[in-house]
Amino acid sequence: MATEAENRVLNESELADALIDLPGWELKGKPIAKTYEFNSFPLAVEFVNQVADLAEKHNHHPDIHINFKKVKVHCWTHKFNAITQADIDLAKDVEHVFEKH
Repeated sequence: MATEAENRVLNESELADALIDLPGWELKGKPIAKTYEFNSFPLAVEFVNQVADLAEKHNHHPDIHINFKKVKVHCWTHKFNAITQADIDLAKDVEHVFEKH
């Protein structure tokens, strides 16, 4: 279960500061999003499976779209229809997963 701090909706300034530490992540409407590219479809699916495991640990689930060798990850808190600290934390951990590929 997310803590009160994780559920806090970020204001524009806080979100801008957080995105500085998340290269390639952009605000796309309500969610923040990034597209990752892989050398093969199996590698893309492996990444998605690792992100799924991570999301289960966080109990915070992104939208994930697979298009052959590209994977787009969208993070936002549906409950608040906004970006919270939980989204930033999840995006940072997704980056760590990608760095290991």
